[in-house]
Amino acid sequence: MNILLVEDEFDFQKILAEYLVMSGFNVFTANHGKDGLEVFRNNHIDICILDIMMPVMDGFSLAEKLREMDPSIPIIFLTAKNQKEDKHRGLRLGADDYITKPFEAEELVLRINNILRRTSTDSESISVNSIGKLKLNREELKLISDANEYQLTIKEAELLSFLALNKNQVIQREKILNQLWGKSDYFMGRSMDVFISRIRKYLQDDPDLSLETIRGVGYILRELS
Repeated sequence: MNILLVEDEFDFQKILAEYLVMSGFNVFTANHGKDGLEVFRNNHIDICILDIMMPVMDGFSLAEKLREMDPSIPIIFLTAKNQKEDKHRGLRLGADDYITKPFEAEELVLRINNILRRTSTDSESISVNSIGKLKLNREELKLISDANEYQLTIKEAELLSFLALNKNQVIQREKILNQLWGKSDYFMGRSMDVFISRIRKYLQDDPDLSLETIRGVGYILRELS
């Protein structure tokens, strides 16, 4: 697996890169977002680890550009700030995880492995081909209606498939979080809320579908027909 590590603190970057190599990964490094973008363009990358506060181009700006190039690329943010605003913005950008400095390198490796394990089985977990009148292209991660074609991220496709497999049933928030995000906490819950909002917009193309919130419990995808 190839990792892109973008971190402007050279000594910290070197330590992390060495530990990741010792853990069996190929590591590409960059000192700021602009260099990181070039590395991403010129190499096959499986997962990105981005510091937020960097010169030239910060981690948020880099993540937005990476998402334009590859909507499904897993992203972990590193932040020295224990602030909700940073985490919320990162999760709105579709980040798969975040780690607040300081942290142990071993924790980063565990989180990387958890993300890669989930994403490596996503194509297998997406076992529905249609949701109402919408068609799900599993290979290209596209949701297709008569009027629109939506490019999905892996997480969107995974969540949409999970809801469809359990349609007309109430699913607890904690069950979705533990199944698809690997843990249930406040910030991962906010991340899921972002994806739920996106999926609601996609489902508007079929008036027989509705994704409803059951307050205090979870969600239900209703199919009227």
